[in-house]
Amino acid sequence: MYNNLKVVVVLPAYNAAKTLEKTYQEIPFDIVDEVVLVDDASKDDTAEVAKRIGIKHVIVQKKNKGYGGNQKSCYAKALELNMDIVIMFHPDYQYTPLLIRAMVSIIGNGLYPVVLGSRILGKGALEGGMPLYKYFFNRVLTLAQNIIMNQKLSEYHTGYRAFSSEVLRKINLAANSDDFVFDNQMLAQIFYADFQIGEVTCPTKYFEEASSINFRRSAIYGIGCLYTEILY
Repeated sequence: MYNNLKVVVVLPAYNAAKTLEKTYQEIPFDIVDEVVLVDDASKDDTAEVAKRIGIKHVIVQKKNKGYGGNQKSCYAKALELNMDIVIMFHPDYQYTPLLIRAMVSIIGNGLYPVVLGSRILGKGALEGGMPLYKYFFNRVLTLAQNIIMNQKLSEYHTGYRAFSSEVLRKINLAANSDDFVFDNQMLAQIFYADFQIGEVTCPTKYFEEASSINFRRSAIYGIGCLYTEILY
């Protein structure tokens, strides 16, 4: 608990059995009250590992609902538990849970209701092994999104995010896609509701077990992001 605020970490998981325990061990449990893992019909033993290491709230989807669908389940459970601050990141150890303290502090002290862990502030992305083509398209897409939405984020595409429960209750998550563009639709909703977003520098790691999407899915995602900003 942080300043009498209840904090939950939500983990949208898919085939994360090899990296889950290492990720879980870095969570600062002196301020985190609960952990929720939603297993999106993994083909490995992600759910069994989660239960073995002590995660209390493990939800197993009967069929794969997609990245966005998985997050919807994560946030629904977090709100059901009546949490005040919700931190979402992938349990593939690409993002370090050690940043939770900073992100919770920013929200808990009323500075920003939403905080993103940015791989682009500093040199975390390239030093962590982000492929050059992904870095290039990340920068070009972010620039276009900032221009269209009249915002100034360093990155729209991070999988490390923290929210106050007020934000999650106000925006309509159910209206968003179940696919990867969910993340950007969510940010558009947040800006449209006049919430401000803060960012912290986030180191990242790219390795074989870290989740990533191929070029074709990336292109579809990029088109979906631009369409979202135009609707905004």
